[in-house]
Amino acid sequence: MMIRSRIRAATGVLLVAALPAFAGDADPLPHRDDLSKQDRARVARVLVPPADPGAPEPYEDMPGGAATSRKRLNANAFSFPSANLSFSGQRDFALGNGLFEKFWVSSPASTRASDGLGPLYNARSCQGCHLKDGRGFPPDAGEDPVALFLRLSVPPGEADDRDRLESGADLVLPEPTYGTQFQTFAVPGLSAEGRLEIDYTQKPVRLDDGTEVMLRVPDYTIAELAYGPMQSDVMISPRVAPPMIGLGLLEAIHPGDILALADPHDADGDGISGRPSWLGKGGDDKRALGRFGWKASAPSVRAQSAGAFAGDIGISTPDVPRPHGDCTARQTACLDMPTGEQADLGESEAPDPVLELVDFYARNLAVPARRDARDPEVLAGKGVFADLGCNTCHNPKYVTSRAAAQPEHRFQLVWPYTDLLLHDMGEGLADHRPAGSANGREWRTPPLWGIGLTELVGGREAYLHDGRARTLEEAILWHGGEGQAARDGYAALVKEDRERLLRFLGSL
Repeated sequence: MMIRSRIRAATGVLLVAALPAFAGDADPLPHRDDLSKQDRARVARVLVPPADPGAPEPYEDMPGGAATSRKRLNANAFSFPSANLSFSGQRDFALGNGLFEKFWVSSPASTRASDGLGPLYNARSCQGCHLKDGRGFPPDAGEDPVALFLRLSVPPGEADDRDRLESGADLVLPEPTYGTQFQTFAVPGLSAEGRLEIDYTQKPVRLDDGTEVMLRVPDYTIAELAYGPMQSDVMISPRVAPPMIGLGLLEAIHPGDILALADPHDADGDGISGRPSWLGKGGDDKRALGRFGWKASAPSVRAQSAGAFAGDIGISTPDVPRPHGDCTARQTACLDMPTGEQADLGESEAPDPVLELVDFYARNLAVPARRDARDPEVLAGKGVFADLGCNTCHNPKYVTSRAAAQPEHRFQLVWPYTDLLLHDMGEGLADHRPAGSANGREWRTPPLWGIGLTELVGGREAYLHDGRARTLEEAILWHGGEGQAARDGYAALVKEDRERLLRFLGSL
């Protein structure tokens, strides 16, 4: 199987200075305008994959660079601050943590700084979806969905609809009555939009050695619509909340490093054609590179946070000033409800410094140190990961920008295992709901750092955009499209090599 050999941009602070530069006058990373030519050569050298793909590499047990947490591993493993935060940074982190966990209440309320919930919503706090700062899970039988919800949109009809999408003014067109997100909760005196039901059917998959693995195929039903029928051609996409660790470091990756990995027309013929998610239209100075969210629909942690405040909790912020959240013009009862905006507290329900502190908290949740990085079986699994071509999309490492907004994130060697690009993942995972640059079969490559701690933090496992995969093996077997060759390669492995690969993933 062909594996990309191109030099991949970036790596980190302690290691780079000790390495010799590339010979000659070649400039291997000309897009890294934040670095000197000498530093670019050193960084590029760090990025060359080892001759033996299963060999240990310096500092890979510190996936977040100097920000890596070495705290004792327990259910709070994703909730520690970046290890290199200053004293004042730790204070702001603690304040942001309190706001992240805060329960919002409906208006009017005696707790004036906490009212503004909804009126329609999916959760009452950020923590409600990101359990212990980890990933969300689909509901068990009899549970109300909180950390899983439905995105909604409709295809363009009139010319002005198409213009709004083509101009980049809107990523999607909202469903006329229910907006862009299906809300299953409401404040007292108002009806929720309806109820979400999930049924699973079992799909057997047989590996080449005869082992049978059962995949579960979800079916989503919207019931008890409270505000009338939805448009007949509505497009829905289920989403669970992704884990929160390392977000600030992902934001600090130089955009040129992400674009250097893109191959939209598969020029190298390896079957992988990652595309950047561009937000807005025009030249590079007028559009933003999306890197957050399941379809890379947000350019920054702050933008993602402000969108979640409005869409998930119904709280307005300076960046998204919508005090009625996702209520539409057709939901007049919702628009008639009181809001939590109070002029003496600020111009929104969560004015700065609220959003500012939540953004700081989200950008500084530390990636835990790896476990067993030099264990022989883990290293053998690392070799299998590379041999299957998994690291073509799950790009192992970068060196963050010297110009990153926060000093603690600058020039760090990080190992997130993602290219932050959009990939066609096949019909099995398709939601058939375009969003911005992403079509209905594309998803952003999720980072893998911390994935081995999923069960420890959340109490169970659930992977992919809707949590359908109950194990890492199931997640691999759901790969199609550009991931089909790697998926088939996994299915053809002997049991011992499959176990080594899963052991490696468990160490991340």
